[in-house]
Amino acid sequence: MQHTAFLVLIPVLFVGTLVGLSMGARRLLGIRIGKIRAALGGTVGVLATMQIISAMGPSSHRPAMTSVQVGCGILVTMIFLAVSEVMLPSSMLTDIVRLPGVLRRRVVRTRRYAELSAIAMRNGLSPSLRGLSKAGSSKATAAGRRHSAQQLRRALEEAGATFVKLGQMLSTRYDLLPAEYVEEFSRLHHQAAAEPWERVRELLAEELGCEPETVFAEFDPQPLAAGSMAQVHLARLMDGQEVAVKIQRPGAGQVVERDLDILFRISGKLEEHTSWAKSLGLGELMNGFAVSLHEELDFRTEARNMAAIIAGAAESGAVCAIRTPRVYEGYSSKRVLTLERLHGVPLSSAGETIAERGLDGAKLAEQLLDCILEQIILGGVFHADPHPGNVLLLSSGELGLIDFGSVGRLDRRMRSALQDLLLALHRNDPAALSDALLEVVDRPEQIDERQLERALGRFMARYLSPGSKPHRDMFSELFLLVAQHGLTVPPEVAATFRALATVEGTVERLVPDFDIVAQARTFAAARVQEQLSYERVKDSLIEEAISLSSVLRRLPRRVDRVSSALEGGRLGIRIRLLADERDRRFVRGLVHDVLLTFLGGVIALVGAVLLSIDSKPTIIGSVSLSQLIGYNLLVASCILVLRVVFSISRGRG
Repeated sequence: MQHTAFLVLIPVLFVGTLVGLSMGARRLLGIRIGKIRAALGGTVGVLATMQIISAMGPSSHRPAMTSVQVGCGILVTMIFLAVSEVMLPSSMLTDIVRLPGVLRRRVVRTRRYAELSAIAMRNGLSPSLRGLSKAGSSKATAAGRRHSAQQLRRALEEAGATFVKLGQMLSTRYDLLPAEYVEEFSRLHHQAAAEPWERVRELLAEELGCEPETVFAEFDPQPLAAGSMAQVHLARLMDGQEVAVKIQRPGAGQVVERDLDILFRISGKLEEHTSWAKSLGLGELMNGFAVSLHEELDFRTEARNMAAIIAGAAESGAVCAIRTPRVYEGYSSKRVLTLERLHGVPLSSAGETIAERGLDGAKLAEQLLDCILEQIILGGVFHADPHPGNVLLLSSGELGLIDFGSVGRLDRRMRSALQDLLLALHRNDPAALSDALLEVVDRPEQIDERQLERALGRFMARYLSPGSKPHRDMFSELFLLVAQHGLTVPPEVAATFRALATVEGTVERLVPDFDIVAQARTFAAARVQEQLSYERVKDSLIEEAISLSSVLRRLPRRVDRVSSALEGGRLGIRIRLLADERDRRFVRGLVHDVLLTFLGGVIALVGAVLLSIDSKPTIIGSVSLSQLIGYNLLVASCILVLRVVFSISRGRG
């Protein structure tokens, strides 16, 4: 019976010791480890403890050395866990489990790399990618930059939809790229063959949750337009309403994720090895691009964009003469967007129609520009890509705006600053333009405002003096001037100017010599006059008074407290150091490691002194009580120092 109880007790003691050693080591190291690693560490600790116990001599001496044995066991477990984490991190174990999927994705990525490399070589881009030349170098001639821009544009078009979208995004960055690249990238387009009807029908059924025949009375299997990310089909609802159904291409999300992964890797390498990529801040550009591309892949975002533009116009009181299609939310999803069909032709092919019907092109151009400016200045949410294909000439003679996948957003402060900028251009006031520009851009700590004002004065004399005619080069030169003074243009502002540059090319289809700058200046002046009307001024004063009322009510009491403290000599200023939680966390970690190191050193020193003392009584053979305590202190010192070393190696200090 006793023998059976002993056999049962041994596994219990083993498991208990294993759990105790692994949990104690984990707590002392301050890490979270998996169950398998914890079990292995505890097993190593138990085996080491058993070896230490067997080496301690007669059993009568073992109880006195229990603390040393346990300490050594914990120390061995800690060393095992620390070394195993360094040699085989937890993330690596996760990667091993995911290895088949990782290998499959790597094969796909390698094929794509080979395809992109071949495209780059065919278009003569190898020197730039190797860092032998800089895109848009100041030493290159205009003709050389234009040739390089054409090569890059062709390569982006050949590489597919994701890279075309990247080029279109870069075409907004007048502050980063030379004018030749901006102009060339603005011509990027990518046509794709239509998806087979069977795959489109399958996706429709999946997204709508029912067969398309139960939703649509008619559905044209041949797409009206086929783009790189989606295609548009004409259909009719059961109630007879004609609609346009925008359907995302099957697998478009996977293609985008694959290409984004490659773009992130390429941008990282280029930033590491080339000066031009580092100066562009290519990694940050990629992050912004990925966010915008993910938004475009979710058609629910496009529906919300349309609702936001309409709501912003209604709230601001803007009267936009441009029609936008209605969204049928009940028949829309993440990959399907059902819109009211607008009957018309794109402006890109409406020249003959305008002439035949005797429409006033100048009036249509003014309506389009005013609508975009109202969205930018008044609503704060605007169509960021109003190219001729996205603007329709409707059968009613009106203009219609479609495809709201790309929009820009501006807060109230930014909208006010942009309005001030347009007003400064209207008044030819360099000082006001400088002040407005500094509100729009991200300014460095040190900037010569007088030098900036002089440069802006020369800029305005070149483009806005009597007899001169502004044109789209004005935008690129303004952004170049901004970059030369160390100013950074926020992405939302870059999108604003890109929309204005795009709409300029669109209105030129209506009126070849249309002066967009003059119209924008007139628009800004008219908006200011509206704001200075009696009703607007009264409403603004009432809003400001309401917002300040609570402050004004508290002001007398605060003035009284300050004056009383000043009179009694109690006035003081308190400055809170380490107000940021990240700073406090860093200091706590640093002090923690320093204290542990100091305690470990002191304990080791005391332990060494106790070991050197030859005193009585002896406990185990020639081992005295002071030496036993010294052994325990050395074990404790090793544990503390190991904790600090592991903490530093994990980056926790």
